[in-house]
Amino acid sequence: MASWEPNEGRVLQAIRELGLDLQITFNKGAVMVLPAGINKASGLRAALDRLGLSSLNCVGVGDAENDIAFLDVCGLCVAVANALPVLKDRADLVTLGARGAGVAELVDRILATDLAELDARAQRQLVRLAEHEDGQAECLAPQRQSLLLSGSSGGGKTTFTTGLLERLIDSGFQICVVDPEGDYEHAHGTIGIGSTGQAPRIEQVLEVLTRTTSSVVINLLGVAFPDRPRFLNTLLPELIAERARTGRPHFIVVDEAHHMLPADWNPEAALLASDLQGFLFVTPHPDRLSRRALDAVERLLVVGTSAGDAVRKFAQARDIAAPVIDERLERGELLSVSLTDGAVMKMRVIPPEAARQRHRRKYAQGQLGEDKSFWFRGPEGKMKLRAHNLALFVQMAQGIDEATWNHHLRQGDYSRWISEAIKDKALSEEIAAIEREAAPGAASRCAVAEAVARRYTLPE
Repeated sequence: MASWEPNEGRVLQAIRELGLDLQITFNKGAVMVLPAGINKASGLRAALDRLGLSSLNCVGVGDAENDIAFLDVCGLCVAVANALPVLKDRADLVTLGARGAGVAELVDRILATDLAELDARAQRQLVRLAEHEDGQAECLAPQRQSLLLSGSSGGGKTTFTTGLLERLIDSGFQICVVDPEGDYEHAHGTIGIGSTGQAPRIEQVLEVLTRTTSSVVINLLGVAFPDRPRFLNTLLPELIAERARTGRPHFIVVDEAHHMLPADWNPEAALLASDLQGFLFVTPHPDRLSRRALDAVERLLVVGTSAGDAVRKFAQARDIAAPVIDERLERGELLSVSLTDGAVMKMRVIPPEAARQRHRRKYAQGQLGEDKSFWFRGPEGKMKLRAHNLALFVQMAQGIDEATWNHHLRQGDYSRWISEAIKDKALSEEIAAIEREAAPGAASRCAVAEAVARRYTLPE
């Protein structure tokens, strides 16, 4: 049912008087009456589910209030020229034409470029790749870019990849991981196919990928070492055909890529360079990787201490000039070399949440070293009470005398310890505010304990 403004008040009154489970929404001047929970977004989700398509591959176009919910579901959001300002503000593209002319303009642009030029700035199409020193995120457009991750063994390649997979899946992207050595069998949000005693079957992989929200890790430990490249050679055309049909899987990871796609791998000419978009090739030996795979790489990422060596090997294999790398990477750092503009950047790896949780447990309940522990010494420096984790710190804080607590509070020792030993900037800033503003004594003790408890799970 529908009416027009200003009748919305009378419509709502009728709904209440009749006890109906209905809601109203607006379409410019129209007042539309719908069953509760039903709108364009719910209809779109039902249609995409039936078609086996991901909302990330859907372009939505609208002009009025009742389009907002469904545009928020879409991978790209477009407003025609006559759209309301609220739609234009949230759109990735505003057409020059109004109404049907704007839609025709959009269709022409999709046919010409697939809107690839929008993916670099459309929020739903981006995932955090790493962080700069100032905390700003460097982002990846997973469906448009291919990466090569290199570095020495033990340098952090698995940590980086696990964290990236976690963020991709949490953002709704469908992932397929080819895992020759079982490094990712417990990856967050994935379904594992294959094990040490059971070789995976390609039919199983494709069955999992029919579900738009399911990502898969293919464990190849049950496949004889020499046969693993052959498995990928059979699987890859199937994945690319599925991408051509549905746009999925959005991102494909090939670990030990130098073995899975060796230098002599040269598939049929039917496999185009664009077919290798949306890949992450992981290898300590970029010089042993197929030239077809190397040519698809837009960004080289390096972790570990031998960054310069990895960059030189990659450049030599790609027949390009190697940038001069004079920086040593510490653990947790990442070097990025762009193949499109030559930019070289050093960034921080974003660890997987599982690793963050382990660190949080260590700080909350583990055994920190003497240099990382908090020492209650008192105003005269005669005490020597050691808190080797946050749980013990909170416990001891409730029991020490008033003079000792207030002494460290006034000196800012609590926030300094959290910043330097626990390395939790947000918690340190919160406790620093307590040190400045809270009254000494019981009030400040409770405030500090509550701040710690909000971020860390402490034992009873």
